[in-house]
Amino acid sequence: MAEARRISGAGRLARAGFANPQRAGRMLDRLDELDVRSPMASDQVVTSLSESADPDLALTGLLGMAEALDQNRHDLAAFARTLDVDPDFRRRLISVLGASEALGRHLGVHPRHWYDLADPALASSHPTPDDVAACLATAVDADNPVDALRVEYRRLLLRLAARDLAEGLLVDEVAAVLADLAGGALETALHIARNDYFKAHPGAAECRLAVVAMGKCGGRELNYVSDVDVLFVAEPLDGEPEAPALKTATQLASAAMRICSAHTAEGTLWPVDAALRPEGKSGPLVRTLDSHLAYYQRWAKTWEFQALLKARPIAGDAELGRAYAEKTDELVWSAADREGFVDDVQAMRRRVVDHIPAADMDRQLKLGPGGLRDVEFAVQLLQLVHGRSDESVRSGTTLIALEQLTSHGYVGRTDGAMLADAYRFLRSMEHRIQLYRLRRTHSVPDDDDDLRRLGRSLGFTKNPITDLTAAWKKHALEVRRLHEKLFYRPLLAAVARIPGGEVRLTPEAAKQRLTALGYADPASALRHIEALSEGVSRRSSIQRTLLPAMLGWFAESPDADAGLLAFRTISDALGSTPWYLRQLRDEGASAERLAHLLASGRYAVDLLQRAPEATAMLADERELTPRNLESLLSEMSAAGKRKDEPQDAVAAIRGARRRELFRVAAADLSGLLEVEEVGEALTTISVATLTAALEVARRTVAKGEPEPTRMAIVAMGRFGGHELSYGSDADVMFVHDPLPDASEKAATDFATQVATELRRLLALPGADPAVAVDADLRPEGRQGPLVRTLASYATYYARWSAVWEAQALLRADPLCGDPELCEAFRALIDPLRYPADGINERDVMEIQRIKARVDAERLPRGADPATHTKLGRGGLADIEWTVQLLQMREAHQVEGLRTTRTLGALRAAVDVGLVEPPDADILSRAWEMATRIRNAIMLVRARPSDSLPRDPRDLAAVAQICGYNADETSRFTDDYLRRTRQARNVVDRLFWGD
Repeated sequence: MAEARRISGAGRLARAGFANPQRAGRMLDRLDELDVRSPMASDQVVTSLSESADPDLALTGLLGMAEALDQNRHDLAAFARTLDVDPDFRRRLISVLGASEALGRHLGVHPRHWYDLADPALASSHPTPDDVAACLATAVDADNPVDALRVEYRRLLLRLAARDLAEGLLVDEVAAVLADLAGGALETALHIARNDYFKAHPGAAECRLAVVAMGKCGGRELNYVSDVDVLFVAEPLDGEPEAPALKTATQLASAAMRICSAHTAEGTLWPVDAALRPEGKSGPLVRTLDSHLAYYQRWAKTWEFQALLKARPIAGDAELGRAYAEKTDELVWSAADREGFVDDVQAMRRRVVDHIPAADMDRQLKLGPGGLRDVEFAVQLLQLVHGRSDESVRSGTTLIALEQLTSHGYVGRTDGAMLADAYRFLRSMEHRIQLYRLRRTHSVPDDDDDLRRLGRSLGFTKNPITDLTAAWKKHALEVRRLHEKLFYRPLLAAVARIPGGEVRLTPEAAKQRLTALGYADPASALRHIEALSEGVSRRSSIQRTLLPAMLGWFAESPDADAGLLAFRTISDALGSTPWYLRQLRDEGASAERLAHLLASGRYAVDLLQRAPEATAMLADERELTPRNLESLLSEMSAAGKRKDEPQDAVAAIRGARRRELFRVAAADLSGLLEVEEVGEALTTISVATLTAALEVARRTVAKGEPEPTRMAIVAMGRFGGHELSYGSDADVMFVHDPLPDASEKAATDFATQVATELRRLLALPGADPAVAVDADLRPEGRQGPLVRTLASYATYYARWSAVWEAQALLRADPLCGDPELCEAFRALIDPLRYPADGINERDVMEIQRIKARVDAERLPRGADPATHTKLGRGGLADIEWTVQLLQMREAHQVEGLRTTRTLGALRAAVDVGLVEPPDADILSRAWEMATRIRNAIMLVRARPSDSLPRDPRDLAAVAQICGYNADETSRFTDDYLRRTRQARNVVDRLFWGD
């Protein structure tokens, strides 16, 4: 009959998740046979087994436990009845048996511990450390206290595992109870050791001995199976000599370690590891408090202070343990003041990862990338840096510390929540893996059966292996991302460099720091700081985190006071915006980049104050890469089309231009762009602006009617040379070409109205910088027509063009408007600027005559010819005229010279041997330095100038932007004078023929 039931039930058992249904059927029959009055293989039991992590393992454990009760003549009937009628007991027992082979064996040896799982108060019990210690202390009076300690420890562990597996206990509470179990076991072991020692050595010296937990035990976040890291501190009793007392303490400490670690008939508890003590395994096992402190003050390495963060008295003399914790606490929270502290912690984490065997890397829950250590190191580093001044973030428990760091603004809410969720999940995985055999392991198994059991124990019942692996990898990736973000946050290193007493910005500390940093007006700066950081809001809390570092960054920049004022203005505008402070705290070098930008001059600040949201681009260095013409033109053109009124349309275009000017200025001040790249980027912005504005002007003038002509804008001067600076006007010429069926007069009138409207719209006052469009380089200058047809230009150049106009055309580049017309204009002027046979000596002398006149008459009154970057000796004009003369002579046969870019033409001249490389290098370096200085002056003053500033503060600011230190203004000026003097010597030879 039993055989028939097994066969008919095999399908049901297979559906219930049993790997071997036939074997399971036989085991269920055996359960029924053990107590015929209360058969244990009921449908409820089978259902509970099917819901466990491993039904076959759970059934094996259940049968073994029932047989042990039967063999020892214990109350099998009571067990069977309880299993049948108590669903809570049944769920707890089978949950444990299905997840832990080791606890199943324990119940097979100590089957009466099933009463603990039937305890109705178990689900709601929250044992305190004292409760746990009291239970374990009962082992002291047993006949074999060492084994009794192990049995009692396993009984309490069984209760905890049942709550964990069946009641959904949070991993935080599981870890805390495990740490309490370890503390109680150590206390009991110490009692047993003391009893044994003084029985054997009745005259031995008495001592005070405290056990200090470290690592996970110290943080009350212990694993199911883990080394228990400890330190021992001892003191002689009053009046007793130290040496005998330390000898007794060492014997007691050694004995307590053996009692916990030794293997007996009842197994072992866990290894007790004292290797974190001063000098490690080479140092004495027990030291006095003063000896501990002396070591930490003189010899301790960074990692030892990091380890002390979790130090907690756990057993022995409570008063001595508290004294140890209080004294070392002072050392822990000053550790971040040590030189290179942050770098040391980061390097240590990298060494840990480097020492993981390659074969284990991908399955390491603890040490590998995206593992538990990534969370713990990130949290500890944040604590050690910020905890110096903020006592509210000093918990030794990782999750509590993470919550503190999050609530006080050191970690973003989303990041903190994601990190906590991932940490809990990874710890839960680690716990379940260790529970199976109660072995110390941190590797995810690769066997499918093990993975299936692990997944089901964590609630993945549908596709245990696939879903578990996906969740694990997702959390590991998130941990690694957030670890990289938090652990290598530049703000950490900056804050760590600030003396500990100055991190908390009390008014006194702030004023001292401001004075020391060299702020010109500390009292005013202090008012800004108080306005930013006062109150208890999260915003104020984050500002208090940012400001100590930012004050230093402001001070490293040209104008610290202006930087702080600008930061307050920007923060007032954006402080309630969720991303702003979060970005400064979290995103790479954003805060440092903003600080240097705000304190470097008025130009970028003015742009930013008009639209503070542009600070978002500082979060990612890639966002500071200048945009290409296609993307800019597409955006500006679309912005112009969305507005009905022309002034609104151009205002939208100018708004986009302002943002792009800020992007370039920020990249320039961050050292991300070379001089030529700045000129090219500014030129691209101007091309996009004029092209989009030209579309608006054409639509405005046409008023919906067909346009009679095609139009183009020819960039001239520095605009045409793609060498614009921040303060440059847009030098242009307007050209149009009437359509075949349009009269030339109507077309010219239309084109003139468009050009006039374009200039008017771009020059309107507004929130964004105006665009000055200068058309004075057109034929006949201001006396000539604003716009000419292509044919008119051809006629003019054929009849009236002078050599200086051909020279001006060397920098003409049709960049905006109708593409075909642009190409046609380029084809028209190429023969003029690159004459087929070069230029004759009479034209050379004319160019030299004009240059001599420029040198004599154009330098502004009072300007110093040695420091005028444009018209001074060896300045931009000298270099550019030299290159242009070379182009007019040789471009007809050297294609590389047919470019509007000064340095491009100079490089081409070197390639064909027209200029010696040393001469070209001198001219290039002088041109680049003069151009950078002109840009820097605009960045500092927000108004253009061609002369080196005479104001010492402005000159120092310009020097810093050009790459010199704050105290190197004289060297900066000397370098400029030397480079331009060398350039003038080359110009004398190449241009003047001297």
